[in-house]
Amino acid sequence: FLLYPIAQSVYMSFFKWKGIMNTPMIYAGIDNYRRVLIDPFFWNSMLNVFWFMAGGFLVLMPLAFGLALVITSKLRGLRFLKTAYFMPVIIPLTAVGLMWVYILQPNWGLFNTILQGLGVKDAAINWLGDPKTAIFSVVLVNEWIYAGFNMLIFAAGIMAIPEDIIESAIIDGASSWQRLWRFTIPLCSESFKIFSILCVTGCLRHFDLVYIMTRGGPNHATEMPTTLLYSQAFVYRNFGQGNAIGVIILVCGLVLTIILNKFLSRED
Repeated sequence: FLLYPIAQSVYMSFFKWKGIMNTPMIYAGIDNYRRVLIDPFFWNSMLNVFWFMAGGFLVLMPLAFGLALVITSKLRGLRFLKTAYFMPVIIPLTAVGLMWVYILQPNWGLFNTILQGLGVKDAAINWLGDPKTAIFSVVLVNEWIYAGFNMLIFAAGIMAIPEDIIESAIIDGASSWQRLWRFTIPLCSESFKIFSILCVTGCLRHFDLVYIMTRGGPNHATEMPTTLLYSQAFVYRNFGQGNAIGVIILVCGLVLTIILNKFLSRED
């Protein structure tokens, strides 16, 4: 179920084929890979992968970890907050994406309306229609969606910390910040490792949210390797080139996962 589709994709990446039954597959060698690697849109899509990764580590990770600290604390009334934080994960991604498309509309969207209410001049910003802001808008929406899911990953790590360690630190006079930096964060290393691997591999596979909100536009500003794969295979009927992009995504994911595993294992 796993090896056969991968092998089939690798095989087809060396051929030119329109995806129509009973039409010949023409052997192309590495020409499909050459075309992908000289395509500026492909490298722009890889840059967008970097922006998603940067958003994941700089925004999503501290946000999710902070929420995990809140829901694992002894504060009252957290049951509602746990549900509220996780709600974006439960709602179908299509509905969430369309909701944010409406929120970010330039003329009547809720976000610009709030900015106008706060007295911001020229608040009719086309967040998804301007190439300068589109990718960052989609990245931030992505962090909002997956904050709840990653919150649970960190919450599981925090709850697995033995209570006697924290109690001993309190008896020794450690402040809240000292307990956080010297005990909680180091003892949650496995949660950070899981988050890092999911973040890196997930950023390479992003498709649905980008396609729903921008379809890779405007002017390819939010193009991802997966949306480029879709366009090549199902719009332009270049199935060989589409499979070549898929193989490159797979190799990048494997290499980055191995590097992360070795780096984080050494840190442990």
